[in-house]
Amino acid sequence: MSFNTRTWLTPAASAIIGVAGVAGAAAQSTSAWQNELHASARLIAGPAVNAADAKWLRAGIEIRLDPGWKTYWRNPGDSGVPPTFDFKDSANIKTVVTLWPAPERFDDGSGGHSIGYVSHVVLPLRILPKDAAKAASLRVKLGYAICGHWCVPAEANLDLTLSDKTKAEEPAIVAAERRVPRRVAVSADAGVNGNLAIRSVHREMSGTHDRVTVEVAALDGTPVDLFVEGPAVDWALPQPEPLPSSAPGLRRFTFELDGLPSGAHVEGAKLTFTAVSPSDAIEVEAHLD
Repeated sequence: MSFNTRTWLTPAASAIIGVAGVAGAAAQSTSAWQNELHASARLIAGPAVNAADAKWLRAGIEIRLDPGWKTYWRNPGDSGVPPTFDFKDSANIKTVVTLWPAPERFDDGSGGHSIGYVSHVVLPLRILPKDAAKAASLRVKLGYAICGHWCVPAEANLDLTLSDKTKAEEPAIVAAERRVPRRVAVSADAGVNGNLAIRSVHREMSGTHDRVTVEVAALDGTPVDLFVEGPAVDWALPQPEPLPSSAPGLRRFTFELDGLPSGAHVEGAKLTFTAVSPSDAIEVEAHLD
């Protein structure tokens, strides 16, 4: 059984596929909420889709937080713990792909910034069954951290029987899928029509650590934030900070190549950038020159 929590798929309008239920297994729209002191989690299900490569069932991990409480993205920033997912007890499931809606940056209370979600989030799931003629039973052991005035660990053991017949929660899943960043390439010509785009990624020598400057195209007046991830989770890079705009429709962000693991090679390293605005989000992979 293969599970991938680092791969994202761009959602597309797709046809609903038919999946017959296993005898005695009733498809559901939601699991029960599992409550923590300041948070609750559950699974929700939506209709299946045909993608270019496979027929996928759709679901989501929904986390609801008390006012003022937050949880974390796959890269939590200066502090925090990313969610963990254990799907090994699922039945008739070959692969689960976890999608990550665009996050936001917030103060971590210690002078730094964390990255994550405030109040509420749905993490969409794409599920490939072993046998499309039978219902699939999704079971996940979820570990996540929640922060308000203090941070505490939380967990939930969730299960849900899936099919293509469950449509009640489709609007919530579709809304979350629309906030999953689009995969695009770095392009000096991108963004001329006002769409969010990364125009360039440039590394230069600067003091103790090299510095990277990223140029982002966006409509003037549109709030934009930028996040960076290294080629492996042990790259603890500082998050980009904004610089004064260089031209109308362009934003610049910069960060030092600090927090690298011992022996890491900067030349040619692949970084992942996520640019976020209120109406759009993109993900770009770039190799350092």
